[in-house]
Amino acid sequence: MYKVVASDMDETFLDHRHQIPAPNLQALARMRELGVLFVPSSGRPYQSIMDNFTDIDQSLMEGTYVISYNGAFINRYGDPEPLLTTTGDRASIERLYAWGVTHRQALHLYTTSGETYVQFLPPEEQEYLKGFPGCIELDDSVSSLDDFIGDDEPMKILFMDVDFKRCHRIGEELAPTLDPEKVAITYSSNRYVEFVPAGVDKGTGLVHLAGLLGIPVAETIGVGDAANDLEMIQAAGLGVGVANVSDDVRPSCDLVLETTGWDGAFPELVERVLEPR
Repeated sequence: MYKVVASDMDETFLDHRHQIPAPNLQALARMRELGVLFVPSSGRPYQSIMDNFTDIDQSLMEGTYVISYNGAFINRYGDPEPLLTTTGDRASIERLYAWGVTHRQALHLYTTSGETYVQFLPPEEQEYLKGFPGCIELDDSVSSLDDFIGDDEPMKILFMDVDFKRCHRIGEELAPTLDPEKVAITYSSNRYVEFVPAGVDKGTGLVHLAGLLGIPVAETIGVGDAANDLEMIQAAGLGVGVANVSDDVRPSCDLVLETTGWDGAFPELVERVLEPR
């Protein structure tokens, strides 16, 4: 009997408008009836994830949790005070940010307070981010973390390019300059290369959550579509990919659904896995 469904958000649980498709709301209601907790798991900050649930029936999420920052934070749903936190290495992020400034590379920088700073964005990324309110756009003249985050702690930084192959080239170029004990590299949304705290991922977040809940990890399901979901898919008792799961993650899935994340894949998950036989 599965007790937790931990799911990536963008390209997995949300549609192209970054909203919850109606079929997934119906699936949330059925999971609630079956006693299964739905746990959002995203690389975005806690509050950004919560914004996706503002207009739904809050009873559907009562008593659940949120995994954010790629597993670095765990919160009770509705409580901004995290139960678990991991911060990024400031010196490493400062060097990465300096590289981004030098190359005028589109970037997002996240802090532990929940702020998301963006810079050098092309028009297509500005359009994409309309679904994520609260991003703070920096003037192109800003060139130092001290100019905008002050004493706040940086969480992670990512670089964006619509050419996903270039994201992989950026990751390969910068990897040798980083301490692998401090920074790990992952990829997401077919547009981002992410630099995150080493030893922290959505899989470790799911394992920690199972421990908090006092349940075996074997009783969890992890659902995703991209490389930054891989560890969660591997750690869960059942690893599930939506139909649009990337080719590098697909072989690690125990189950690949026939429905894309954008079309609302969770009724299929409920019917095929969670409904009593």
